[in-house]
Amino acid sequence: MFQYFHELCDMGNRRLLCLLAALGVNYLLFQSILVPYGNGRAPWSSDSSDFSSMMKNVNIPTIEDEKSSLVFDGVSKLGVDRNGFHNVGKNNSLELDNVGSKKSFMAVLTKNSKVDLPVKRFSETKRGVSTISQVVKSTTLNVTARKSKSNMPPKSRMLIQEMNHLLVRRRTSSRASRPRWSSKLDKEILAARSEIEHAPMVTRDKELYAPLFRNLSMFKRSYELMERTLKVYIYMEGNKPIFHQPILKGLYASEGWFMMLMEENKQFVVKDPAKAHLFYMPFSSRMLEFSVYVRNSHNRTNLRRYLNDYTDTISAKYRYFNRTGGADHFLVACHDWAPYETRHHMEYCIKALCNSDVTQGFKIGRDVSLPETMVRSVRNPQRDIGGKPPQQRSILAFYAGNMHGYLRPILLKHWKDKDPDMKILGPMPHGVANKMSYIQHMKNSKYCICPKGYEVNSPRVVEAIFYECVPVIISDNFVPPFFEVLNWDAFSLILAEKDIPNLKQILLSVPEEKYLKLQLGIRRVQKHFLWHTKPLKYDLFHMTLHSIWYNRVFQINVRK
Repeated sequence: MFQYFHELCDMGNRRLLCLLAALGVNYLLFQSILVPYGNGRAPWSSDSSDFSSMMKNVNIPTIEDEKSSLVFDGVSKLGVDRNGFHNVGKNNSLELDNVGSKKSFMAVLTKNSKVDLPVKRFSETKRGVSTISQVVKSTTLNVTARKSKSNMPPKSRMLIQEMNHLLVRRRTSSRASRPRWSSKLDKEILAARSEIEHAPMVTRDKELYAPLFRNLSMFKRSYELMERTLKVYIYMEGNKPIFHQPILKGLYASEGWFMMLMEENKQFVVKDPAKAHLFYMPFSSRMLEFSVYVRNSHNRTNLRRYLNDYTDTISAKYRYFNRTGGADHFLVACHDWAPYETRHHMEYCIKALCNSDVTQGFKIGRDVSLPETMVRSVRNPQRDIGGKPPQQRSILAFYAGNMHGYLRPILLKHWKDKDPDMKILGPMPHGVANKMSYIQHMKNSKYCICPKGYEVNSPRVVEAIFYECVPVIISDNFVPPFFEVLNWDAFSLILAEKDIPNLKQILLSVPEEKYLKLQLGIRRVQKHFLWHTKPLKYDLFHMTLHSIWYNRVFQINVRK
């Protein structure tokens, strides 16, 4: 080729053509060098899409958790909060367990389930990981920006007092759009709203502790109407493991337990969507991240696109999503990325989220704050529950954990090794003995400090309730679980982040009488935060479903 261009150059009247041809050859050579490393695109390719669309259908079966920044490489690296997955049997459910390698992990995951992530694919793509990582080097600046954002205080702050006012305002006026056509089921919900608003006065109840609730009368009547009225349709579309395959152990267990118990339920679930008041979209945000997210890409666009395609599928197949724009549909998701993944296409759905951050689109009065529960035993999710009586708790305040986010280093700066009454620690070493030490510290402490990490939510809030330690929540913009019905002042302290320097003074200023009431509130609220293999009245499954129902009741709009 070069000899041919040389002959052209010998001809004086074709010097311009020679120059242009040489430039073209150099361009082709340059691009051919760059393409294998992901830094360029072959000019002969007809695909002009960007990297995110180019990677749309790539499944790399590896885990990277933004909360811990740990890549799946066995239990020793993930610790007690992040382990492998294990198929527990008849329900094709996943639980966290000891799995030693990525290959064995994939073998366990695919056993007896319709998983589209075969072991062979991992072996085929393993060599390609380095190439993919080179492709995404250009996103390093975006990663740095995102991580630095999680380590910076929020630009806007909403404290608990403003959240209370906002809830009252949104209760008085519905913000849901009017449905495209009327339904008699809407009128049933509207009638239920009237009954709840005019509920008979209840001041004491043998099953419910009145101080725990914003309005015991309304809660009790609403719960009764839910049991009597509510019908839910579950979409069966979607393949495992992202759909219909719950994770029952670990940090994100809440979404899995609700999924399993909802799909097994015979009281609320109907097979005919025409009879349903609410529609459940049963996906696992944790398995979505595991199955679709491209490791080290730091690009979650394909996760959101995956759920967008799912929403398009059910809206094309059924007429119900389009009738309300999704206002009578709900999802339950515990992964930190769920607010982003469900943005836009699920914007008007009722979202039960662990990451209930008002700065990330969480809507008070419509969305539900889902408790983040660390489940360590599937067979016995209440294992180790309980704690010492108030008079035997020798530690004033306790915290131990990783230095995620900007707030926890501030907490340690002010209190680590500064006061014997304030047992404020950094990360505890891994191991069973240290895990039990952590639990025993909570059982022996009057107050358990629950600061935000990368995100506003923390499993320590529910852990404190388990171990009967009054939670001290320090997380601006965090909407506490079941905020629409529970009175958190009856069993917790919610402080502003700016109060950290005065933390001990604030705790010591709580009168003994008030502390004992808070401690009693913790013991009485505990049953509302427990999972059971067979749901019990007022337990965590029913509380979650009730809050979804309750928010729909007060946000419904009808076509007259």
